[in-house]
Amino acid sequence: MPATPRPSLLTTRYGVAAVVGSDPAARSLEIYGEWAEHETDLLSGLLDEGNTVLEVGGDYAAHAMWMSPAVGATGQIHVVEPHRLRFQRLCANLALNGLDNVFAHPLWLGRDADATLAAAREPGSVRTATLDSLALDRLHLLKVNLPHALVDAIASGEATLRRHRPLIYARLSGLNESAGEIAAIKALGYRVWSHLPFLFNVDNHAGAEDNLFPGIVHQNVIAAPLEGHFDCTGRTEL
Repeated sequence: MPATPRPSLLTTRYGVAAVVGSDPAARSLEIYGEWAEHETDLLSGLLDEGNTVLEVGGDYAAHAMWMSPAVGATGQIHVVEPHRLRFQRLCANLALNGLDNVFAHPLWLGRDADATLAAAREPGSVRTATLDSLALDRLHLLKVNLPHALVDAIASGEATLRRHRPLIYARLSGLNESAGEIAAIKALGYRVWSHLPFLFNVDNHAGAEDNLFPGIVHQNVIAAPLEGHFDCTGRTEL
């Protein structure tokens, strides 16, 4: 029986992280001490103290460690992670950093009918619940990191999204699904802009020069309600 890999305890840009795995987020945290930093560059101007954020997909708490002090003691970060082991690693890093304004939920966000589909997408997934069932009394940003999760999350949270009208920042799921994901956001009365952040950050925390992700970008979107005054000047509107 092969030995179980032991996590590395890393000092990252925003805190200490226990990381095990070979996925891009794990490799980036290990080599660069950060993950998808160009995403935080965009979002840093959009979060204020007292805000509430719902993040779908834990990514080892890499961004929760940044968002927690950004929203402060009066704000809240809710992180939904459907995969059992990833959820456990998320919770470990939240505890290591004492992030008491971050709440972890072992869920797939979707309607009841999505449960079978969710299990197929995420082996070892936990139960399905609706975004609306979280009963958030405010929501300023919905941040979706997981592929194939955006449409289900939106469909399960229409009441919440129509009541609170948060900004939406999401990684799209590739060419075959991106059109449907963008259409789902627009159907709620949102404008949508493209954001294509590189995975490699020249000014990374570790000062590493080797690019593990040459030419690789995330296909992301930032979306805002039509009735608001938000505008992504200089970005392509979709």
